[in-house]
Amino acid sequence: MTRSGAAHPLTHRTATLDDLPALHGLIDRAIATLQQGFLSPQQISASRHVMGLDTQLIRDGTYLVVEREGAIVGSGGWSYRATLYGGDQSVVAREVAELDPAQDAARIRAMYTDPACARQGIGRQVLTLCENAARARGFRRAEMMATLAGEPLYRACGYIPIEQVTAGPIDGVSVPLVRMGKAL
Repeated sequence: MTRSGAAHPLTHRTATLDDLPALHGLIDRAIATLQQGFLSPQQISASRHVMGLDTQLIRDGTYLVVEREGAIVGSGGWSYRATLYGGDQSVVAREVAELDPAQDAARIRAMYTDPACARQGIGRQVLTLCENAARARGFRRAEMMATLAGEPLYRACGYIPIEQVTAGPIDGVSVPLVRMGKAL
């Protein structure tokens, strides 16, 4: 595959609930593989209770998938709701209250790339699509809770750290995260 995707172009669309089996597989592979070198095996295991897909994003129509030849190779979303991070299975409490675009930051959520397609611009593409959609909805800022593995990409895309956060402990293990933000 070429980096530009010329041989196998990337397409994107809004995710549907029918995508859930493929998304769960993608997310599982991404967590297991891309966190290596940033988290210990115990932290990777514990992070599964913190990370994941919040299907509210799909129901809201704000979760996107990137495909190559019909296979989902990346995903991510944005939200106009107060929840900053965490999936359906997460120990993190979710807040469905809607944010005020004039005062609050849109939430960038649940960004995942298939490890076989990492460093091919997929995460950057998803992030740009999410930022554009949030901007179109009136948001002037975006925030996210980044994993240590995702932090370098987000910094390269203009996000700055707001605070270091530790999730857990989960089964006696804490997971380091970084809250990041950016002006849109």
